[in-house]
Amino acid sequence: MKVLNYPKALWVIFGLTLSLVNPLVLGDGAGYYSYVRSILVQHNLRFEDDWLNSNMPFVDHTVDARGRINARYTETGHLPNHYSVGPSMLWAPFLVPIHLVMVALVKAGISVKANGFTKPYLVTAALATALYGFLGLYLSFRFARLFVAEIWAFLATLGIWFASSLPVYMYFNPFYSHAQSAFSVAIFLWYWHRTRVERTVAQWGVLGLISGLMLNIYYLNIAILLLPLLESLRRYWLAWRVPGHDQKALRTLLLANTIYCCVTVAAFLPTLITRQIIYGNPLQFGYEPSSWMRPALWQTLFSSNHGLLLWTPMVIISLVGLVLLRRSDRELSAYCLAAFVAMGYIVACHPDWHGVSSFGNRFFISLTPFFILGLAVFLQEASRRFAQARTAVATSVLVIGALMVWNMAFIFQWGIGLIPHVGPISWKQMAYNQVVVVPARLGGSLKSYFTNRGEMMERLKIQDIQRVRREYGAGKTNLKKQ
Repeated sequence: MKVLNYPKALWVIFGLTLSLVNPLVLGDGAGYYSYVRSILVQHNLRFEDDWLNSNMPFVDHTVDARGRINARYTETGHLPNHYSVGPSMLWAPFLVPIHLVMVALVKAGISVKANGFTKPYLVTAALATALYGFLGLYLSFRFARLFVAEIWAFLATLGIWFASSLPVYMYFNPFYSHAQSAFSVAIFLWYWHRTRVERTVAQWGVLGLISGLMLNIYYLNIAILLLPLLESLRRYWLAWRVPGHDQKALRTLLLANTIYCCVTVAAFLPTLITRQIIYGNPLQFGYEPSSWMRPALWQTLFSSNHGLLLWTPMVIISLVGLVLLRRSDRELSAYCLAAFVAMGYIVACHPDWHGVSSFGNRFFISLTPFFILGLAVFLQEASRRFAQARTAVATSVLVIGALMVWNMAFIFQWGIGLIPHVGPISWKQMAYNQVVVVPARLGGSLKSYFTNRGEMMERLKIQDIQRVRREYGAGKTNLKKQ
C-alpha cells in the first residue's frame, strides 16, 4: 500500500528539521572540529586556539583560571588530541570554499574573521553534519526496502530517526562524530551488500576505501568489519569443502582479501599520520586502556546511566527484527547480530562505557543502518498477523509515533537539564517529567533554543561540569570520549 512518495517525503521531513541544527561547538566537538580548523587556518595541528575557544567542560584542567594552557604536551610538542580525524575529513569539502571566501573578504578590507570560529564556519559544518546524518538514514531506507515493502522501510527510518539517540548528535551536538559515523556505515553496508553475490577484486578495493573511512571517523566501527570477515570465512569454508578443494576460488579470495586489507590500511593513513604528528607514534590513540576481561555488559544495555535498551527501547524491537531476518537472509542476520555483539563488548570493556555526558548510549549510533533494517523487518513480520493491510499500517504508525514522541520528550528533558547529562537518572522522576513538566515547559524552552541558544547551552554545560566533579572527581572533568 503506497499513499505517498516515500523517498521525497524523507527529504521534505529533513528540510523541515534543519531549523533544529545547533551551530555551537560543545563538549567533545571541540576535539573533532579542531583538525579541520587548525589545518585550514594555521596549516598545522596545533590546537591551543581550539582549546582556548572551547566551552568550559571540555577545557577544564587544560586551561587555567587565567586562560592559559596548562596541559602536559606530548613528546612532539603538541597538545594531546585523541579524537578521530574522520569528521573533519567530511567537513572539509564544505569548509574549504567557506574559508576561501572569508580570506578573500578579509583581503578586500571587509571586517570579518577568517579564524574558523565564526558563524559562517560553524553553521556550514553543523548543516553538513545534519546532511551526512540524513544521507545515512536515506541510504539505510533504500537498503531496508530491498528486504521489505517500502512502507515498512519508511516507517522504520522515521522510527530510528526520531526514537533513538541520533537526533541529539545530528542536530543538537553536530560537532560530535556519531552522525557521520552512521553515514559511513550506511555506505559500507549498502556497497557490501550490492557486491555481495560476486565481488570482484576491484570492488574489494573499493570496500577497503569505505572501511578505512569508517575507521577514520569512529574507531569502534572496527566491529562492522566482521561482515567481510565472516563472509570471507564462509567462502573459504565452502571452497574448501568442494571435492579436491576449489584452489582457484581460494587463491582469488585470498588475493581479494589481501588487497582489501592493504587498501583499508592505506585509507586509514589520515588517522595514523595524525597520531604520528601528535603523539610521535602512529599507533598511539590516546585513550584509557579497556578492561577486556571485565566488561560491563549488563550496565551498557540496561543501566539508568545511559543504558542502550532502557534509554532507547526502539532498539529492542530492531534487534528482534534482526533475528527475524533469518527467515529471508540467514547470513545477513547472523552478520548484523555479530556486529552488534562485538560493538557491545567493545563498549562494555571501556571504563567510560556510559559515555559520561550522553543521551542514551551514543556509541551505538553507528549501527543506525542495522537498527533500521531490523525495525523494518519486524514491522513487516508483525503486519502478517493483521487481516487487513490498513490495520497493520495504522497500528504500526501509532506504536512508532508513540515511541517517537516519548523519545523526543526524553531528549527535551535531557537537553534542558530536567535530568542529568552525566550519571544515572531517576526513572520515576523522568516519567513524571514526561507527563507533567515537559508539556508545561516545552513552549518557553523552544523559544529560548531558537532565540538565545548560546546562553542556554553555556548554562547547561556549567551544570554538566559541576555534576562531573561531584560524580567522578576533579580528574575526570575533561570529558575524554570518542
